[in-house]
Amino acid sequence: MTSTREPSRPREERPAGPRVAFLGPEGTFASEAARLAAPDAARDALSSIGEILDAVRAETADLGVVPLENSIEGSVNLTLDELAFGEPGAMIRGEVTLPVTMNLLTRPGSQLSDIKAVRSQPHALAQCREWLETHLPAAQHDASTSTAEAAREAAESDGAVAALGTQLAAELYGLGVLARDVHDYPGNTTRFVLLSRSMHPATGADKTSLVVFFGEDRPGLLLRILEEFALRGINLTKIESRPTKQQLGEYCIFIDCAGHVSDARVGEALRSVHRHVANLRVLGSYPRADAVRETPPVTDTETAYEDARQWYEGLLSQVGEARGGSIDGGFAGGAGERRDG
Repeated sequence: MTSTREPSRPREERPAGPRVAFLGPEGTFASEAARLAAPDAARDALSSIGEILDAVRAETADLGVVPLENSIEGSVNLTLDELAFGEPGAMIRGEVTLPVTMNLLTRPGSQLSDIKAVRSQPHALAQCREWLETHLPAAQHDASTSTAEAAREAAESDGAVAALGTQLAAELYGLGVLARDVHDYPGNTTRFVLLSRSMHPATGADKTSLVVFFGEDRPGLLLRILEEFALRGINLTKIESRPTKQQLGEYCIFIDCAGHVSDARVGEALRSVHRHVANLRVLGSYPRADAVRETPPVTDTETAYEDARQWYEGLLSQVGEARGGSIDGGFAGGAGERRDG
């Protein structure tokens, strides 16, 4: 996909110390995720997911924080597309999961009966759809660029505009919390990924994300790709298709799997997948947010792969010229070739 943004410029001089870029302004869930990921870093609140990836590519930010998926609304397609089709140079280095608590924010003194419009980021509005239909059936739903921007707009209104957002946004913009926990489903959680110029070293509790472009469509191709992971005891935690934006009916597949690219079994699986499809992009290997260490079958442990490698190298060491000259004359021509005396 061709980007309409200006190409990333060479790195410019910037103040010393790590910097984290996130989807601003301050008061968004992304700003909270950035604080969790890099509490001591200087902060750059940017206006789009694309700008965050560009900042990482240009090395004007050491870390970028972008939303990847929500437990209610699913994947953030803008992030998936930037990772799959954007310029190289920004890889997933970590992840943060953040519980999402939606509150109805208004100017102090406003009542539900005063609210004519509710504003927020589109995903936030969708996560509170049922509550809004029950308690504010006549209110208009207006999309804003972020939950914090919606809070700012509500603060500047005459009291007839409410925002869906965080407690922090209410404090930043002088709003009251008219209703708490207005999201429709408990356990509402957003997964943010941390982007850097390089992948994180293996920790033993890792995850690898990749995207596979099929190119030529062949029967059974997806099955063969998935089997490469299954044969090595690698758990797939996510599989999702997205249009390639080239032609109707052409898709790429996003896969999250357990393990790190430096793990023998993951490396072997990726090499085997690459035999099936030439266009394979690894988006990153990184520590899992839940720190869960998966235990592979005994035949798929690192020890088992190392034992097999050493055995095979020993086997290859037995290939070579015979001592004392050639003894292969009678059969060196190949199997089945007759040599008459």
